[in-house]
Amino acid sequence: MARFALFGDTSRRIAEADSVAVIGLGRFGSALALELMDAGTEVLGIDTDDELVQAHNGRLTQAVRADSSKEEALRQLAVDEFDRVVVAIGDDVQASILTCSILLGMKIPVIWAKAVSERHGLILQQLGVHHIVNPEEDMGRRVAHLVRGAAMDYLEIEPGYSLAKIVAPASIQGVPLGETTIRQQYGITVTAFRPVPGTWQNADNQTVLSEGDTVIIVGTTPRVEAFAQLR
Repeated sequence: MARFALFGDTSRRIAEADSVAVIGLGRFGSALALELMDAGTEVLGIDTDDELVQAHNGRLTQAVRADSSKEEALRQLAVDEFDRVVVAIGDDVQASILTCSILLGMKIPVIWAKAVSERHGLILQQLGVHHIVNPEEDMGRRVAHLVRGAAMDYLEIEPGYSLAKIVAPASIQGVPLGETTIRQQYGITVTAFRPVPGTWQNADNQTVLSEGDTVIIVGTTPRVEAFAQLR
């Protein structure tokens, strides 16, 4: 009990720093937790696998071996005091569902959870989990757009609305964007550009693009895909 009390005191301090608890330190959870750390966010990492926990010692603010499907263990680690928790459990659907149920009962303000299948995601949605992600499915859709060669990078912001990074087509080069018919004709908006050479800048009606410039466009997915095909 003293061991958990020590962990709980540290976890409580982390929670007070408006940080994140990540439950599940597999590939997805580990990448997410380490990226949060790189961005300056303190992270409490939890997993049942002692080797994974040991591997993250010194890399996360705190890494603890615990069974997240047991409410007592989460409370001893002060998880109930966090505003944001990510359930990144991928190899045990039952544990994921139980953990999310407990967290919802604790009234955690924001819960993100990884779903490994459509059914898993549906159950999490029915439970009331705030944000559900399916990394493999999401990445598959993203890579499909990149494989087509239409964009250098692609992100679906919401179903049916997307953002893409492309090389500016000839039809919008050499004149201010405000003088083109890009919105009326193509239904997309150029939000940012990077000249060659140069750095990223916000785009406006006075922006004049040149050959080789890279742009960020947003719009409905079909419109973005169609415009990305232009050369």
